[in-house]
Amino acid sequence: MRIMFILIKIFQNLNFWTWRFLFGTQKTQGGAYVHSDRLTVTSPVLMWVKALDMILEKMKSSGFNFAQVRALSGAGQQHGSVYWKKGSIQTLKNASPQLPLHQLLKACFAVSNSPIWMDSSTASQCSNLEKAVGGAQHLAAITGSRAYERFTGNQIAKIYSQNPEAYTQTERISLVSSFAASLFLGAYAPIDYSDGSGMNLLQIWEKVWSASCLDACAPGLEEKLGSPVPSHSVLGSISPYYIQRYGFSPDCKVVAFTGDNPASLAGMRLQEGDIAISLGTSDTLFLWIQEPTPALEGHILCNPVDSQTFMALLCFKNGSLMRERIRDDCASGSWDEFSKALSSTVAGNNGNLGFYFDVMEITPEAVGIHRFNSDNQKVSDFPKEVEIRALIEGQFMAKRIHAEKLGYKVMPRTRILATGGASHNKKILQVLSDVFNAPVYTIDTANSACLGSAYRAIHGLVAETNVSLADVVKLAPEPRLAVTPTTGAEELYRPLLKRYAELEQKVIYNPTSCPVK
Repeated sequence: MRIMFILIKIFQNLNFWTWRFLFGTQKTQGGAYVHSDRLTVTSPVLMWVKALDMILEKMKSSGFNFAQVRALSGAGQQHGSVYWKKGSIQTLKNASPQLPLHQLLKACFAVSNSPIWMDSSTASQCSNLEKAVGGAQHLAAITGSRAYERFTGNQIAKIYSQNPEAYTQTERISLVSSFAASLFLGAYAPIDYSDGSGMNLLQIWEKVWSASCLDACAPGLEEKLGSPVPSHSVLGSISPYYIQRYGFSPDCKVVAFTGDNPASLAGMRLQEGDIAISLGTSDTLFLWIQEPTPALEGHILCNPVDSQTFMALLCFKNGSLMRERIRDDCASGSWDEFSKALSSTVAGNNGNLGFYFDVMEITPEAVGIHRFNSDNQKVSDFPKEVEIRALIEGQFMAKRIHAEKLGYKVMPRTRILATGGASHNKKILQVLSDVFNAPVYTIDTANSACLGSAYRAIHGLVAETNVSLADVVKLAPEPRLAVTPTTGAEELYRPLLKRYAELEQKVIYNPTSCPVK
């Protein structure tokens, strides 16, 4: 397993924030190039290829034994797309091991700068797609998400509209993940179900491309995408290029690559009913769901380790930055003081509830600071201790409410797996445990997407024999129990959750009801 893990870490490290490169006249910042309209954001395709060349060369010079690698998989940033020029398959298949790959592939892309997840320039394409299929909710019911500007289908539609010549020259469109797999495979790798369900194109129930969505984006798109495959699929053996240049074994298998978020679910070893919460700059939830209900907020994706189930993804922009701001305002910038204030107030905060959005939130779409007392009356401020608890309780109640809207159900065996900076604060975790009425565990994995890719590589070798990922990684270190729910927490928070959900509607539809402070 160790050898696989070391290799798998390679391609996850190619995510755009890891690299600074100068390609032509475009200087990337953190690997991304923000265009003059401030909406279009791209990354040079050859930057990713050159980065892979560099890492493999460093491993080779350090004496790494590639011959011991039995299988590999990987993860790429979701929603980015790569456009292979006609005839590129032959270049990829017949790559000479005498040259680095980025030199061999420099003429292989119809679009040299790939649109990535930071791009927000496709508003008109999103509107067109939703209209074509009968509205935003209907699109979510088909593909798991309403139309999002960063999603690949809308990015393809923009390229077809604004650069039809490049679209015509394209013979295959890859996601960043399947592009990475293609490099190792020496052939066009298919898109896996899980990453493919972040495109606004895949019917997540039938796991085939939606004809109506394809037609709304561009002509002949199905042929350019190829057929999607299960996320555990073994795509074939590694390309002769890597055997001859680096010494890989001809028996080394390439398992389908997936997106970074699905790979994180695998790395955290989520099981049915579990919820993973990353408490970072933004807060992110990964959920294992059996029977999802796609909504206008959040995303439903095919599960990367169990093709019969689903994962849900929710993102909350006002995460740690909001917690840090309230810490500075109400606790003199001290987390110790913040924790003491949190402990000095009672669970439920005597009915005081708050919504804290310094920037426009994603879930829900609202902005501003909104405070309500126990009688649902608007108030302009809270005492400092009340403010701190209102923030933390509000953030976690919002997470539970929106998770349940997507079909998540807290079960007796539910575990919450917490990671990120705030997961080190036991007082914060206690509120999380109480709001969800579930035990909270912490994990030490610094990069769960890398680890998840390694797990998936191992799983791919045995998945066809119906061995589960849980069985494959059963000897891996278990997460550590941090806190358990306080007795009576469920009875206390149940009515508060209902009130919070009702007040949230006031915040969304009457956003000026309280001033931003």
